[in-house]
This record gives sequence, structure tokens and C-alpha cells, in this order.
Amino acid sequence: MDRAASSPEERILLARVLNKYDQCRRRSIPAVTSFLSPAEQQAAERLLHMAGIHTGFLWNGGYEGAERRLLQFLPDWAEEDTGAVGCLLARFRGGEAPGHRDCLGSLMGLGIVREKLGDILLLPDACEVIAAADILPFLAQNWVSAGRVRLSVSELPLSELVIPEQKVRTIRDTVMSLRLDAVTASGFSLSRGKAAELIASGCLRLNHIECTKCDRTVAAGDIITARGLGKFVLSEVGGLSKKGRTAVTILRYL
Repeated sequence: MDRAASSPEERILLARVLNKYDQCRRRSIPAVTSFLSPAEQQAAERLLHMAGIHTGFLWNGGYEGAERRLLQFLPDWAEEDTGAVGCLLARFRGGEAPGHRDCLGSLMGLGIVREKLGDILLLPDACEVIAAADILPFLAQNWVSAGRVRLSVSELPLSELVIPEQKVRTIRDTVMSLRLDAVTASGFSLSRGKAAELIASGCLRLNHIECTKCDRTVAAGDIITARGLGKFVLSEVGGLSKKGRTAVTILRYL
């Protein structure tokens, strides 16, 4: 396990994952982790691969494409859906619609830890909160406001989820090379120097993992996030221009 962990925090996370796997195998019951971030999911998948565990588990975030997901270990007799994940619908009752931070802050103000919560999906007049099924009754009864906005909360079947359309801006550009600093500068409309400072400061993640190497080569499909700036995906890498620059297509999330 030590070879799969890159930090003490990761080592603790991976120990918990293995404990759930062992619990499932020993007692022949479903065992579920908390919701994991994309970086934590990568670490868990790395551990499972190194341990030779390739079956008997599934990822569940409540819907296809969820960012935060929990890991379910299943005994041979279990169905795929063990009911570990549910959803709340919180309708806004007057006032300005709260943002993601308002909704998350109000939930944690009730004593709910982040690990119990999946994605928060914002709609024009409501928000949908993916959460561990065992806390849904408590939230439905006690979550009454987000910021200054009153809420009307009820449980929502996952089959009735409305997934908001993700707004993106397509950027077509050319870069001197596929170095991380060059692509970051293009994706976030920064100078090459500012991009290098951002990377060196530890504020940037490549595929959900912190990267401080400006000369790291990136490829099509890579996801780049920066604190305070958002996220983009290097969607396509094209050919060389007459001046030797590489064409790229970037999808920046708004």
C-alpha cells in the first residue's frame, strides 16, 4: 500500500478503502466508502490495480459523469444498486438563488461532513444534492435555508435527476509546445510568465493531481484546474503551423 500512496493523507485514505474491501469479503455484505474526490478516486484505483483487485466493486456518484463518487464493494450475491446513494431536491423560496458555496456551507453547518456529500447540481430555481442515502431523512427535515434563501426540501429519485447543461467556451489557439505552462497560458488567457508562476505556486492540478513542473508535457484529454480560475480540458491536439506552432482546441468550463 505504501507504494500506492504519495502522502500520509493518501495512506490513510487507501487504508480505509482496503478495510472496506476486507469487510465485504469477510462478512459477505456490501461495503461502501465515503464520497471521494477525483484525485482520491485515482489513488484508490491505483491501489486496487496494484492489489490485483479488478472485479467486485463499482463507482457510484448518482449519475453518469458525476465528479464525486463513492466506491461500493459487492459480494457475489448483491445486485449492482445497493441503495447507497440518494438525492435531495431543494427548491428556492424567494430571494436570490444561492450558489454552490452557499448550499455546501449550509449543509456542513448542519454537521454534515463533506465526505457524506456528492455533487451539488444547480438549477435555475432549485438545487439537487447527491448524498449518502443514510443522511437523506435528516437533511430533508433539517435543511431549511442556504444563505438567506429559504428552502423547500424533499427526496428525489435518482431516475428523476435533471443534469444541468455544462457551459463551456471553445478556444482554438496555437502554442509553441505542449508544455504545461504554454497550454495553461492559452486555456486561462494568461501570459506564459503568469502561467509559470501559477504552476510553481502549487495552485494548479493536472488530471486532479497537483503539478508544479512547467515543462510537463500534456496531451489530448488532460484536465487542468487552477484555484480561482476554474477548469479546462485540452480537447484536441492538431498539426503544426508554418511557424512550427501546435494547434490546440481547449474547452474552458464557465
